[in-house]
Amino acid sequence: PGALRLDGRDALALVNGTSVTTAATALALSSVRASHRAVADLTCLLVDVLGADPGFLDPRLISAFGHAGATAVAADMRALLDGTRPSGARALQEPYSIRCSPQLLGAAEDALRYVDGVVAADLGGVSDNPLFFPGDDLVAHGGNFFGQPAAFAADVLAMVTASLGNLAERQLDLLVDPARNTGLPPMLAAGPGQQHGLQGVQLATTAFVAEIRRNVLPASTQSLPTNLHNQDVVPFGTQAALRTYDLAELLRLLCGSLALGLRQAVHVGGRRPTAPRCAALLDALADVIEPVDPDRPLDVDVRIAADVVTGRQW
Repeated sequence: PGALRLDGRDALALVNGTSVTTAATALALSSVRASHRAVADLTCLLVDVLGADPGFLDPRLISAFGHAGATAVAADMRALLDGTRPSGARALQEPYSIRCSPQLLGAAEDALRYVDGVVAADLGGVSDNPLFFPGDDLVAHGGNFFGQPAAFAADVLAMVTASLGNLAERQLDLLVDPARNTGLPPMLAAGPGQQHGLQGVQLATTAFVAEIRRNVLPASTQSLPTNLHNQDVVPFGTQAALRTYDLAELLRLLCGSLALGLRQAVHVGGRRPTAPRCAALLDALADVIEPVDPDRPLDVDVRIAADVVTGRQW
């Protein structure tokens, strides 16, 4: 492609911290939203493969919770699980990573809606300084470049990323544990004692979660004076946004890891999903990922699985 041709105040936009903060936050938001949908979808597939009872999604129960995000997420999950038949082999009350998933995912949805609003306002707003109002013969000097809204939004997005990543990791941990996965082999190994199965993937997911947690400290609270105290308070939004953009990619890998585990679970004895849409998700994964039998490097498979589930290629 040819050289980028700048016009008007485009050059300023490229160096204005608010512009890059908004851009990075918007890209991170898009990625985290895709992963949020993927975690909800994979939670449904987990419920179906394990034969769990979807009663924790009952609309009367969720309505009594009183949060709009949970209501929306639970409705989508009920639609995905339509037609599922509980096996009767699970405990009455599932672990929190299943039973409380609509509340957790719903809270994430509420937070993402807040970030949606901030990004939309920033993309539609003007962050230059000064601003010129010829009709009023006014040159207004102010602080519209001060990216505090995006800084807060990016920090919230990082917290959402951490919670979603933790949920996906805990669900994979449940799935590979024979004490909790309704009798599937440890680490979902096709040859227990001879193969490692998903052991390497599960170890990697714990490292991903640890890395996300290490980077979730809010950047927007770290203001330090600079520029001879002209800039005596600063939002640190660019750091917050770029950090969250990086964390969003780790969340994608966590989604891919859980998806790979669910594909493998059916290969080693887990039941085929009884809900048609869950079965379609499983088939989409099985079409592009071979069973882990025998062991092989799985980094490519995790990324392929992440593409399938975050892109809803099913």
